[in-house]
This record gives sequence, structure tokens and C-alpha cells, in this order.
Amino acid sequence: MRIARVFKILRVVVSFGLDEFLFYHPRASLLRGCTQKLLFWRRLQDPRGVRLRLALETLGPVFVKFGQALSTRRDLIAPDIANELAKLQDQVPPFPGEQARAILEQIYGRPLQEVFAEFETEPVASASVAQVHFAVLNNGREAAVKILRPRVERAIARDVALLLTLAGLLERWVAPARRLHPIEVVQEFEKHLADEMDLMVEASNASQLRRNFSDRRLLIIPEVFWDYCDTRVMVMERMSGTPISQVDVLRAKGVDIPKLARDGVEIFFTQVFRDGFFHADMHPGNIQVADDGRYIGLDFGIIGTLGRVDQNYLAQNFLAFFQRDYHRVAVAHIEAGWVPPDTRADEFESAIRSVCEPIFDKPLREISFGKVLLRLFQVSRRFDMEIQPQLVLLQKTLLNIEGLGRDLDPDLDLWKTAKPFLERWMSEQVGWRGLVRALKREGGQWVGLVPEIPRLIHQTLSQTARHGIVSAEMARLQAQQRSTQRWLTGVLIALGLMAGITAAVVLLLLQGGN
Repeated sequence: MRIARVFKILRVVVSFGLDEFLFYHPRASLLRGCTQKLLFWRRLQDPRGVRLRLALETLGPVFVKFGQALSTRRDLIAPDIANELAKLQDQVPPFPGEQARAILEQIYGRPLQEVFAEFETEPVASASVAQVHFAVLNNGREAAVKILRPRVERAIARDVALLLTLAGLLERWVAPARRLHPIEVVQEFEKHLADEMDLMVEASNASQLRRNFSDRRLLIIPEVFWDYCDTRVMVMERMSGTPISQVDVLRAKGVDIPKLARDGVEIFFTQVFRDGFFHADMHPGNIQVADDGRYIGLDFGIIGTLGRVDQNYLAQNFLAFFQRDYHRVAVAHIEAGWVPPDTRADEFESAIRSVCEPIFDKPLREISFGKVLLRLFQVSRRFDMEIQPQLVLLQKTLLNIEGLGRDLDPDLDLWKTAKPFLERWMSEQVGWRGLVRALKREGGQWVGLVPEIPRLIHQTLSQTARHGIVSAEMARLQAQQRSTQRWLTGVLIALGLMAGITAAVVLLLLQGGN
């Protein structure tokens, strides 16, 4: 089965003339000439960008997703190719509207006119996994109905199996590839694809994002109509906005484009560091802009999450990076185990500085992130730095964000925009606000745990006496109890002092007012 798939991929590559991309380098001119002579029968009349797009559509959802990701990197690919690949964001050939109606009637178990007051058979958008139709609910509310493509699970499972096979071969036979953990990366990709094919998961993602941005100051998330949702269909509030890729239209509507770019950076860092829950498929087809300049988020199938350890580690690295404290970045990587423990921090620091220093204080238009990524890869290979599979989705999203920022405002200073947010976030995590938040989050557990410590010590003492063993564990528990008591006492004293100072200030203000 996998061998047959490989042959089909090769056939598509040959049929659409994609060997042009494989042998584009001047050193491959001899191979390019031989290929053209061997395949003289081909008639390649369409431009190369069109042929690449059609080939990816022919190969299926996984390849379409690759094209979507590539379309946001206009600094890495030619404009004609980027323009064609951008059509993969919401203009993939749809499946018939009548088939969509039949799928919905099968899901709901009744005629569609009994479910919706109106349903538009013609889809308004079609992507790799699903397509969207507009509808009106029986209560008069306008809705967008997202329907999973027929048999898409089978197509994705086939290509993921092929990717796993290739990853396994890489890990077994190519030693430098092992530090990239290709199997784990593909498994992480597979997990997110599985979530994307369950529209109930996507609906819950949308609800969570809507709660996280309930103030709607920067980002609007549509409401989910749960009574109409199923694993194969998601019904949500219909949104009205301008695609973020139509910069000229937005400018004509009076939208502040530089502010829009800065807001996008703030939205991303808020999702990552405040919430640990971020939209990980932020290509232009999934983002619109309201007339008042607020972002409208769409398509929540791929969501990334970060634990507190990863959040704190990343924040410290970003902040050290923005402050040009390359030594701290190097030490953090060694402490986290991302590079071997015997790595010399000074050498690693020098290598990081050589990559990062040239891009500071430059707008996006003057930075070649393709060269930066290539240089980073060379450095990581030199120091045997391991790829972290749990952060691959974040890295992909960062590239999408940078690509969007470049399209909106080439003069955007990514560093100056992000640094104040991270400094504020770090102060909230490690300052007195962070202490109060930790007390609220963990206080209930501590209250229940502290009274148990004497009983646990008594049990340990009894067991020790019975076995005639001098227990180092008992000493550790006693020390832990004393430390915990001292810490709690200190916290209570500090909170008491803060309350007393606050009360004194209030009294002075009241007396001053009198």
C-alpha cells in the first residue's frame, strides 16, 4: 500500500513537472537537461506555481497543509508561487453541495429544512479537511456550517503512515537525523490532525478561546451552537470581516495597518504565555479583520498547548534573547537538557550571538529568516541540540506569525513589540502578583496537606522502629515540615504586613480628604 502511494507521488511529481523545483540549482543543470530529454512527451503549459498547487491538491490533505504553511513564507519562496499556494487556504476544490446536504441529513436524521431555516448549497470556503456553507437557524441567527470532507480520515491516515515509515528510516540510517526526533515529530503532527478531524474537538477549542478573549478587545471568536454540532459538523456564529491578506481593502476602510500588525503579535504572546493555549494554524485563510480593526479568528482545528514549565522556560529564553543576554540563553538550554550537559556555555553563547546579533534593531523587511533558520540549524547540529517535539507546533506558528507580520507591516520591529509584553508577564509571574496567584491556585492543597505531615512522620517513625533502620527519609520529612512551616509563616507575615500597610494608606487618604 505504501509502495503504491510512493509510486503515485512520483507519478504526480513527473506529470506536473515538479522536477523543475528539485533540479533548480545551477549545479543540477546536467540532471535537469537529462530529465527534460527523457520526459520530452510532457506538455507543461501552466506556470510553475499553478502546477505546484494542482499537484498538492491531487496528492491530498497532508500535502495541501504543507502548501498552506509554505504560502505564508513569502520571504522564502517566489511571489508567483506564494500567490498560487495562498489559494490552498480556502479555495481547494470543494465536494458537491448536494453531497454536503446528504451528509447533514444523515447526521441529523431528518430533512435539512427542518434543521435550518435556510441553507446555502454552494460552499463559501473549502480547505484541506472541511468546507463551509452559510445557513440561517430557525431562531433567525446567521450561522456558518463546517462539514468534514468525505473519506478524509482514510487519506490522511495513508500519508501519515508513509511519513512514519520515512521517519523510521531516517532515524535508523541517518545518524544526524536522530537528534531531530523525526518519529516523535510525525506522531505529534498525527495527534493534531486527529483532533482536526473531530469537529467536536474544534468546537470545544473555539469555546475555550472565546472565554480566554471574552473582553473581545483585540480578538473576536465566534459563538458555537452546540445543539447542531457533531464529530463531522460544526455550526457557529457567522462572522463578517475582510480577509487579512487584503491589505489594500483594509487600508481603504481606515484600518490602522501597523497597529494591526502589533496587535497580532500581542494576541499570539497572550495565547502562549498567559493562557498556554494558542491557535496553531494562523494562515491568512483563517483570519479576518472587522471594520473596527479587531481580529476575527476562524478554524480552530489545530490548537497548541504549553505546560507551566515550558511557558516559564520559553519566557525566560525570549526575554534573555530580547535583552541580548546570550549567556543566559546558553545556560538555559544546557539546564533544560536541550544540549549535552558537557557543552561549554561560553562556546554555545558565542554561536548563538553570531546568529542573533545581526538581526536586532532591523525591521522585518531587512531580515532573511530563511538564512537565519539555516544558520540556527547549522549551530544546533554542531552542538547536538535536540528538537523538542512538544514545541514543533509553536515553532510552526511563530513562522506563520512572522509571515503575517511581514505582509502587514514590513517595518514592524518584532523585538520591540514583544519585549514589553514578556517583561510584564514575567513580573506578574515572579513578583508579588505571582505569589498571590500561586496561593490562590495551590492554597487549598497546602491547607489539606500541612496537617497530614505529622501523621506521615509518625507512620514513618513507627515503620523505622519496627525495622530498626535509621531513616534518612524521616529526617527529610522533618526538614520539609520545618521549611514548610517557616515558609507559610513568612507568607502570612508578609500578607499581614501588606494588609496593614494598605489599611494605613487608606486611613491617611481618608484623613487627608477630611
